[in-house]
Amino acid sequence: MSVCLAVDIGGTKIAAALVDCETNHIIERCQIATPQSQQPAILSAALASLLRPFINQANFVAIASTGIIDNGILTALNPDNLGGLNKFELVDQIQHITQLPTYAMNDAQAAAWYEYISLTPNNNINNMLFITVSTGIGGGLVLNQQLQTGARGISGHIGHTVVNANGPMCGCGRQGCIEKVASGTAIGEIGSLLFDCLYSGQEVYQLALKGNSDALNIIHSSAAAVAELIANLTITLDLDSVVIGGSVGLAPNYCHYIQQYLNEKPALYRPHIILAQSGADAGLLGAASWFAQQQSH
Repeated sequence: MSVCLAVDIGGTKIAAALVDCETNHIIERCQIATPQSQQPAILSAALASLLRPFINQANFVAIASTGIIDNGILTALNPDNLGGLNKFELVDQIQHITQLPTYAMNDAQAAAWYEYISLTPNNNINNMLFITVSTGIGGGLVLNQQLQTGARGISGHIGHTVVNANGPMCGCGRQGCIEKVASGTAIGEIGSLLFDCLYSGQEVYQLALKGNSDALNIIHSSAAAVAELIANLTITLDLDSVVIGGSVGLAPNYCHYIQQYLNEKPALYRPHIILAQSGADAGLLGAASWFAQQQSH
């Protein structure tokens, strides 16, 4: 039996699990809070303490991480998101800790792959987009039944697609990226300006659910921007389906609002919209499955 040590590195938590590569089921799992310090040595120490108990039972390591994984190095379109961890040699560090073959990919790409293999072969889907609308906005693309990772790890980074040329400046250096217009962070920022009080995206969403018309307009504006992005990518990539995930994407009514705005467009711009099903372990299971498949070819 081939066993993968899967690792999911996010902004708030780091999860590790032993995954049976034959069944793609988790055997054992553990997680810790992501260190708030952005010093590489502190992250390395946290990873070592989390991973060491699993090392002897695994054949290889598969990492799903926030940011861009460029030849094993953690980078970001918006370097501010990573602070001192920008250019962190993620694969080398974990390979040094585990002494196992180690591979890494972006966490949204990993989740996209897991959503895709969960949908097929029952559905005849060749081209699928996964969108996570959460604190930020991320994505993953499966085209011709193959996950797109890109030569520099950038493929699927749809959060930095411009939807409003006159919108706020994004940390990536462009103006009006959808992440600055429609993400949970953006919803909170827009609400804070409108209500002249500090609000999180979740608090604005709760106001909308209670019937506050201004808050509801903010949520609708976010969903309309996501629908516009989906329409643009559908006509570019001939998408069959779009899977919506993330804390905002899965919030009450949000996917319905996206569908409302898509229904206003011609039929060719309207792929099948599906709610994400895989939950919190999609990154772990997607990375394990993808790299197990790469090794078998």
